[in-house]
This record gives sequence, structure tokens and C-alpha cells, in this order.
Amino acid sequence: MAYKVMIDPGHGGTDPGAVYGERQEKDDSLRLALAVGDILARNGVDVEYTRTEDVYQTPFEKAQIGNAADADFFISFHRNSSPVPNQYSGVETLVYDQSGQKLDMAENINGALGELGFQELGVKSRPGLVVLRRTKMPAVLIEAGFINNDQDNAIFDSQFQDVAQAIASGILGTLNEQPAENPENNQDIFYRVQTGSFRQRSNADNLLYELEDQGFPAFILHQDGLYKVQVGAFKNLENAVKMERALRNAGYSTWIDAAPATY
Repeated sequence: MAYKVMIDPGHGGTDPGAVYGERQEKDDSLRLALAVGDILARNGVDVEYTRTEDVYQTPFEKAQIGNAADADFFISFHRNSSPVPNQYSGVETLVYDQSGQKLDMAENINGALGELGFQELGVKSRPGLVVLRRTKMPAVLIEAGFINNDQDNAIFDSQFQDVAQAIASGILGTLNEQPAENPENNQDIFYRVQTGSFRQRSNADNLLYELEDQGFPAFILHQDGLYKVQVGAFKNLENAVKMERALRNAGYSTWIDAAPATY
């Protein structure tokens, strides 16, 4: 059984969220959420969405959807805003409190986005937000740059797929760091194709970007002091072998890493 992640595109329908000219937060959040969800799904994560269309839901309804699905994590997507255009810039991730898996995931996401050129504003506690307070599972809310900051919008638009990949990598890296509660009872195995292992994050990033440019669903796992570049997460060994063959045909040195699925 894979992790189940509930993806929540913020706002929607009659609630546009923050607005800057013709740009509306509800549209940016939906587009980004769908892109990240697609990457997660291709890497073996069970992905569900609070919405996939332009519909309105209250924050309570969003939390209830996540709870009813018995999701393992809840990820809400937003864009920030300031009173005056171009007053502030950067990315921040909000959590209920500064503890546990949600904090690890928030820090991983912030760090990955910072490497794309966003200013990192850090991880902040917001216990009053309904989607963080009413969800039963670890929850994070991503503010993917300021919608009324031209520099943030330039990064969001020109590097959109990189932004989605950075967030997905932060999520996947966190999921892969979590130990199995009862590994001796886990019958499922995930097979991940590894293409590199580095002590320097910059070297791993270079390989990650190169693989992404060629269409491979790569992510970085930080483990045992090393940054490991891996591709895919497969329950079927045959599919992992196919991916390994494709990578080798593209000129990469690879090996298959097998790990118990976590529950």
C-alpha cells in the first residue's frame, strides 16, 4: 500500500483568492496542484484531489474531504499576496506547529523552491487555518511566491515545470525518509531506480535537472548523508527494470534500490 496524498488547490469558484490584474490565485493553485499531483502519481503515490475544476469549497469541506479519504498527508496550494504590488517576494510553507513529519516536508519543499531562485521566507506556524487545524493527517500549506510580485510570477511562469518538480521532490524525499512502522509485516516492496549518489546537493541537482529535461520522473532522496538521485517508485519489478533499461540506453549508470513500502 502506497502513501495517499490529498492535493488541495486553494480557493476556487466564487472565491478567486488573491487577484493581480487578470491573474487569480485559484487558477495558479489549480494548475500547480495538478502538475505536482501528476508527478507524485508517476512515482507511485496514491493521489487524490479536493478539486480538479473551478468549484468553490469551504476550508471545512476541504479538510473533510481529506479526512474522509483517510489520506496520509494533506498538501494545500496557494499564492501569497501583499498590500502593495512588489512589496514582498518569496516562498513560505505553513504548518499547524513546528513538529513532526509536516515540518520535515515543509522544510524540504521550501529548500527545493529556494534553489529555483525564490527567496525562502521559512516555515511558519498557523494553527488558526482550518485546513491545518481540522485535518487528521500531517498537513502543509504552500505559498508558491507572491501573486502580486512580478519577479515571483516570472519564476512561476518561466520555470513552471521546475517549480512543480521541486515541490514533488520535497514531498517524495520526505515520504522516502519515513521508516516503516512494522517492516517485518510489510509485504509490498517499492523498486526505485537510482542513477547517482552525491555528497554535494549541487551535483545531485545537476543530474536531477538533466534527467527532467529528458522526461524522466526523477527526485532527490537525502539519506545517510548522501543525496541520491532516483527515478520512479514501482511495485512491479518488471516496470523498474524497464525504467532502468531506458536510463541505461540514455547513457546513465543505474541500479535498482528495493525498499519496503511504508504504511
